[in-house]
Amino acid sequence: MKSLRMNEAIKMTPADGQAGIRTDAHSVRFHQGALKRAFDLVFALMLLPIIAPVILALAIAVKRDGGPAFFGHRRVGRDGKLFRCWKIRTMVVDADRKLSDLLASDPQIAAKWQRDFKLDRDPRTTSFGQFLRETSLDELPQIWNVLTGEMSFVGPRPVVPDELKKYGAQVWAYHACVPGITGLWQVSGRNDISYDERVRLDALYLQNKSLMLDLKVLAMTVISVAGRTGK
Repeated sequence: MKSLRMNEAIKMTPADGQAGIRTDAHSVRFHQGALKRAFDLVFALMLLPIIAPVILALAIAVKRDGGPAFFGHRRVGRDGKLFRCWKIRTMVVDADRKLSDLLASDPQIAAKWQRDFKLDRDPRTTSFGQFLRETSLDELPQIWNVLTGEMSFVGPRPVVPDELKKYGAQVWAYHACVPGITGLWQVSGRNDISYDERVRLDALYLQNKSLMLDLKVLAMTVISVAGRTGK
């Protein structure tokens, strides 16, 4: 149902020529990216006074377990440049060791990790961290990445270097965009869609990006997060 609602709200020209989603012909195109960057800066500066106190409160709550409040993970940005994508920490302090032990002990889980780069019921996630993920509050610090130009509000989800191999011939689409806090993947079913579909959506976004599309995705993101929070 989520995918259906998204498709009804956002219509774009398919990247593969198949029936799909098509933008309005009168949408403003981001020829040089200047308009998109200006929107990101203005919107981020407007949100900062509201978001900063929330980030501070959540950071204090996370800090109580003795670990760091924030987690900066290396992600791939535009043109393949690496940057630190900031989040409020949602995992246990020794998350990397715990993941290595889990993958070594269970071939099925290891295979799923290699395929999707995610785990169902991730044992590394703390109880408070699970709440942060379900509400997407853990991603609020990425407003700093937006201010520095490393990320945009809307774009492909930032990936780790090992994930680029999943893009195959479509890797150009990822490298051509600034990664986003939200995007077509997040409002098209998120965890319910395959990685191949995620790659297709990234290519679709590149070929159809516009201010109108970004505004629609942002609106759908608010609705999606509100729906998860209310469950």
